[in-house]
Amino acid sequence: MSALDLQTATALFAAKPATPAGVAKNATQAEKAAKDFESVFINEFLGAMFSGIKTDGPFGGGPGEEIFRSLMLDQYSRSLAAQGGFGLADAVKRQMLQMQEGRA
Repeated sequence: MSALDLQTATALFAAKPATPAGVAKNATQAEKAAKDFESVFINEFLGAMFSGIKTDGPFGGGPGEEIFRSLMLDQYSRSLAAQGGFGLADAVKRQMLQMQEGRA
């Protein structure tokens, strides 16, 4: 490779707009964190909704049902958040990215 080719390659590399790989990574991480946050929010919301339901009867109640209900609500909340949820994740992601950029 000649010195001219090396200078040309260096100039082309310097002229390319630098898009840090961390920006895409941070946006992806922010989106995942926002979805997780919305999932937890929905879980709390559904937990409050299901707290008043009685489970009497020969096969209802007990610690087994409490565990099952918590697992069920966790899956419901993850599913709801993955399908768009309440729209909270978009606002949380936007705010997180603004805070990272120092604009908040």
